[in-house]
Amino acid sequence: MKSKGIITIIAAVAFFLVAFASAYTVDETEQVVVTQFGKVVGQPKIEPGLYFKIPFIQHATYFPKNLLAWDGDPGQIPTKEKTYLWVDTFARWKIVDPVKFFQTVNNTVSALGRLDDIIDPAVRNFITSYNLIETVRTSNRELEGLDIDDENPRKNKRNLYSINTGREKITEGILEQAKPKVAKFGIDLVDVKLKRINYVEEVRKSVYGRMIAERSQIAEKFRSEGKGEARKILGEKERDLKRITSEAYKTAQIIKGKADATATKLFAEAYGIDPKFYSFVKTLEVYNYALDKNSSIVLSTDSEFFKYLKGDFSKD
Repeated sequence: MKSKGIITIIAAVAFFLVAFASAYTVDETEQVVVTQFGKVVGQPKIEPGLYFKIPFIQHATYFPKNLLAWDGDPGQIPTKEKTYLWVDTFARWKIVDPVKFFQTVNNTVSALGRLDDIIDPAVRNFITSYNLIETVRTSNRELEGLDIDDENPRKNKRNLYSINTGREKITEGILEQAKPKVAKFGIDLVDVKLKRINYVEEVRKSVYGRMIAERSQIAEKFRSEGKGEARKILGEKERDLKRITSEAYKTAQIIKGKADATATKLFAEAYGIDPKFYSFVKTLEVYNYALDKNSSIVLSTDSEFFKYLKGDFSKD
């Protein structure tokens, strides 16, 4: 009885091990190729779920089903006008035929090496076939703030360039050229883009110097326009100030004249009531202004000037 129990336990363990070795799962981001002695058997498992294989004989090889990244090695590439650029590219790809992928490149590391061999030459081929402006810009959209001569924008050198292809079409051409070459590996090349384009170090300083000079020219133009506008504003201010001052002086003189006329009228009416008193007051004012301690005057005692000093008011 004991031996039968042991045999039953051993059989159960063996069955469990066989079942465990034969079962495998596939999730949403994976696809599986089953091989037997290095050869593919059956169809690849693309849909997620639980699957079985012959244990210890067949082997399940997993490949990713989602998008994968490829980053190219940055390098120097000359443009059509022999201007060297530092170009950095990237791409997105996925495995669409896992059987072909397994039979040709076998794994993603080898696949990245094949992509290097295919995409890098395509990028170099297209960059060297076009001018720098074609790889940088996409359309002939006017660049704002770069016109030095607003009255004649055609004098601006940047307006002389005409974009016939553009960066977007160049990347599309790279994709179209590389895509059929990677298809034989069971790979679908989804997209290729230029991540970064820059001048090499040898020409970067001269380019920066030219950019600084151009921006300085634009800044000087704005400064001169600002100075002209400032002078115009100051001129208008001086003109308005003189106009306001003259109008105020005119108004003040009118008011002062009217006040003087009113005062004179009042004085005339007041003194006209008593002319002798008026003569007496005015004579005293003359004494105040004409005679002081430093004044010397010689007049006859019969002079009309001293009549009030003598107390003679009969002549009035």
